Amino acid sequence: GLADERDRALAGEIATGTLRWQGAFDHLIAEYARRPLGRLDPEIVDILRMGMFQLLHLTRVPASAVVDDAVQLAKRAGKRSAAPLVNAVLRRVSRERDHLPLPPRDERQRDAALAYLAQTLSHPQWLVERWLDRYGFADAERWCRFNNSTAALTLRANRLRTTPERLGADLAAHGVASRAARFAPDALVVESGNPLATPLAGSGAFVVQDEASQLVALMTGVRPGERVFDACASPGGKTTAMAASMRDDGLIAAADVRPRRVRLLAETVRRSGASIIRVVHADAAAPPPFRQPFDCVLLDAPCSGLGTVRRDPDIKWRRRQEDLARSADLQTRMLAALADLVRLGGRLVYATCSSEPEENEAVVNRFLEARPDFTVRPPGSLPDAVRPLLDDDGCLRTSPARDGLEAFFAAPLVKAAPVR
Repeated sequence: GLADERDRALAGEIATGTLRWQGAFDHLIAEYARRPLGRLDPEIVDILRMGMFQLLHLTRVPASAVVDDAVQLAKRAGKRSAAPLVNAVLRRVSRERDHLPLPPRDERQRDAALAYLAQTLSHPQWLVERWLDRYGFADAERWCRFNNSTAALTLRANRLRTTPERLGADLAAHGVASRAARFAPDALVVESGNPLATPLAGSGAFVVQDEASQLVALMTGVRPGERVFDACASPGGKTTAMAASMRDDGLIAAADVRPRRVRLLAETVRRSGASIIRVVHADAAAPPPFRQPFDCVLLDAPCSGLGTVRRDPDIKWRRRQEDLARSADLQTRMLAALADLVRLGGRLVYATCSSEPEENEAVVNRFLEARPDFTVRPPGSLPDAVRPLLDDDGCLRTSPARDGLEAFFAAPLVKAAPVR
């Protein structure tokens, strides 16, 4: 590993940035190498991608050093014969950085618009095609630019230990500047400094949690004294957020299926100081191990993760369009398995961090057809700032283009007496 923290940060920045811009780099490699990517060794493609990121998006490393390092890497990888190609391609990128052969911005013709979104803004063609058709060019472009930007660190103040105002002041005392977020009442966006390097980090005063993820916990509308089941709870951000909303009064059973995730969940719970959370090893797709019903069940379902591409850029290259149907089948099975755990008048909240309708409204519609005793109804306790983020059906739907948030979805389903 790298001993110097700055070297580690630079290596992380190169890895993340290279994944973000991989679509554009692959287009340039094919153009400048005059051959398709499949005819180049994978190691050489990776070396060229990393070199391009440093040349085009980092200013602190001189271009000559970037090219020399890449050539040496090619030799060290046992690809000495490819070293001249690496040298030639990267020198040309450096020379032509102000007029690279990438598709220009053009929204008038569909094919030209797609080429720009997919290659110049570096996203899979199948995904930008969907966004272009659903939202139009301007929003699809904003969404791609959002995904290619660096996410600010967002914290949730743990109200069992502090308040957002006090946490902001305590962070400031340690040289960390933050501001209140736009929508989530307990969220602070870090503007400078590193809160994880302060004594507050181990105190349980905050957890690192995206603002959109915090909004999902609010959609449960949990109150003190309730019985709550969090079916896919790890790493525990939403679980501990609900415990704080309940003022540590009631019961939360928090489950996950993978042992490593269960350990991570238990550690988050321990740090939060919440006493009402019981960690359970259970599979949300199997019959649940409970007899008594719950006031609220949260299913934060396993999904494609396509709403979190800004944070995890590798997701956009790993996912395929056909993955969505497989995810939706599992999500539908999980919802069906959990529905009977909800008491009459109780809530079942279905949530994903996906941008795609197959995993969101399509799953909810399929569930409602099978279970007419459930209806969509948002909790009355939602802060006013959150209400504009609800769609016409009453589901939470955050949008990178509109809200500057990761794309999350949450459907609040209320169980009524069965229709006779």
